[in-house]
Order: sequence, then C-alpha cells, then structure tokens
Amino acid sequence: MRGRSPEARRDLNERNVRSRLVAWIVAGAIALTSAGVIESARPALAAEAAAATPTPPAAASVAMPKRPVYTVHQILPRAPANAVALTLDDGPNPSWTPRVLALLRKYDVRATFCLVGRQAQAHPDLVRQIVADGHAICNHSMTHPQPFAHRSAAAIEQEISSAQSAIVGAAGTAPRLFRSPGGDWSPAVFEAAAKHSLTPIAWNVDPRDWSRPGTQKIIDSLLTAKPGDILLCHDGDGDRPSGHGTDRSETVKALEVALPKLKSKGYTFVTL
Repeated sequence: MRGRSPEARRDLNERNVRSRLVAWIVAGAIALTSAGVIESARPALAAEAAAATPTPPAAASVAMPKRPVYTVHQILPRAPANAVALTLDDGPNPSWTPRVLALLRKYDVRATFCLVGRQAQAHPDLVRQIVADGHAICNHSMTHPQPFAHRSAAAIEQEISSAQSAIVGAAGTAPRLFRSPGGDWSPAVFEAAAKHSLTPIAWNVDPRDWSRPGTQKIIDSLLTAKPGDILLCHDGDGDRPSGHGTDRSETVKALEVALPKLKSKGYTFVTL
C-alpha cells in the first residue's frame, strides 16, 4: 500500500471489511437455507432408510395336513429301513414313568413321550429326565379331554396352546409333534396343530394296553410290528390327573419282553 495517502488506505480497508462481511452473510444464508432443506427432507430420508432396511422374514407357515402321520418314514424319510418307533402316552406319571425310563435305559431304546400338559406341570422333574435320557417329547393336549375333535375350534386351540406352554416350561424345549387324545382328528385339530408348527402323529400298532388286556396280549400285539411302524403304549392315564389308581404294570412287563425281542429281530428304535 505504499504511495497511498492515509485516507486512501483507510477507504480501502473499509471496502475490504464490507466485502468480507457480505461474503460471511451470503455464506450464512446459504448454510441456513441448506439446513432448512435438510430438515424438511428428513421425513422423506427416514422413509427411504426404512424402506432400504431389511425386515426379518416371517415365520414359515406350516401347511395344514389332512391326516396324521402313521409310519416312521412319513416323518423321517431317511430313517433306517428297519426303523420302528415306540410312543408312550398320557404321562408323565410318578409311579410308572420312572419304571419305563429304567427299562428303556436297560435295553438302550429311545422313545417318544406324548405328554399331557397338566401332568408336565405337576411333574417337571420327570419331563426333564425324559429329555435328559435322549427321548423325544410330543404335545398330547393340556387335559386329555375326549372326544377331542368335537370340541369348538377355540377349545381345541386352547388345549394345544396351553399344553405347549406347560411342556416348554417343564422341558426347556418345545415339542414338534402333536397327538390328539384318543386319536380323534378333525380339520379344526389339524389347523390348530399347524398354527403351532406341530406335526400330527398317530400309530399303527395298538395293543390297547390302557385297557389292561393281559401282559401276553400286549406282547403279542407289539411283536406284530413291521419296519416303519409306530407302536403305542401308555405310561400314564389321561383320565386320572393325579395318577392315583393308574396301573401300568402290564405295560411294563410287556415291554420287558417285547423290547429285546424286537431288537433281536433287527429292528432299530428311533424317536419321531
């Protein structure tokens, strides 16, 4: 700034200051405008972000079957050709379930226990022992009412739902199977089972051991088993909630004979 008068230099400085002030004001206005644009755009940006965020897949729906499973290979297509499945209904029972479990351990047999919900609630220790021994568990309704299929859809749903909760609470794991009390099926039963992702299972060898027909009759019936058969026996009584008065001595004696004989025939016991 050499050669300029003090007044000229002062005028020049004032012009520079005004220029910088104008630049700052313009820059501030642009920033404020941009902020307003961004703020107003936030709802749209949030909507785009939400649309771009993947949502968890819905639980796979289970197709409603029209009939239950009657044989091992319908549910376990890769099971050994000589596979059979022993199922035990209406327990756990404090008198008879421990004896059945001891017998299964003795002959190294794994079975599927169809548990009544109120029994599972009353005897959670037995449910845990069943699972600990490597057996499978099945939902067999909450109170074992009969006839089952003639109840309202809401009542059927409640029986299955309540039993599922009771068994999970006792076992710490959820059943994947459902057996209707008395083998009584209907579209409403299949629908309720499917809602809970439960596969309906039946049987094709029934010695009617619950009626106490005699130990030998139970043995003879069990020994008619063919590869793929599902065998039905009982370690409890669905009509006796307390378990008092239940007598499964014939069943235990029959299994003591039938299990080793079936194994000697080459059958492989599997859980469903």
